[in-house]
Amino acid sequence: MTSVYDFTVTTINGGTQSLGDYRGEVLLVVNTATRCSFTPQLEGLESLQRAYHDQGFEVLGFPCNQFANQAPESDEEIGNFCRLSYGVDFPTFAKIDVNGKDADPLFVWLRQQKGGALGNAIKWNFTKFLIDRNGQVVARYAPTTKPENLENDIKALL
Repeated sequence: MTSVYDFTVTTINGGTQSLGDYRGEVLLVVNTATRCSFTPQLEGLESLQRAYHDQGFEVLGFPCNQFANQAPESDEEIGNFCRLSYGVDFPTFAKIDVNGKDADPLFVWLRQQKGGALGNAIKWNFTKFLIDRNGQVVARYAPTTKPENLENDIKALL
């Protein structure tokens, strides 16, 4: 795989979507959770989505239950929670693993492109990957990095 556009992912309602549909856009790919101390970041992520969507920016959320069982709900319940509790309108996909033998291929590739504090493993929920308009990973952010602190990096790519 040579870019994020080479991947197909499962939508929250069980369909499939090619990330090639986002070709030419700046993307922020995030592994999310519903019961994490960082869950309120969903509000900040949605604020970024609303502020920059018309300029070609998209947040892509991938729920993950690998860290302390912090996303135990079904895909449908996760989608409803994100929408009702935080006003999330950005695309949210089916729950995935981001580490280990069952890790989603997209996250295997993302981790290979930009390592983190634990080598290339994802440390916790709300790890963020910023993708440029060519489908390449340009930055990785720790779960503690608040969405509003990414704004300058996003604007630079837009």
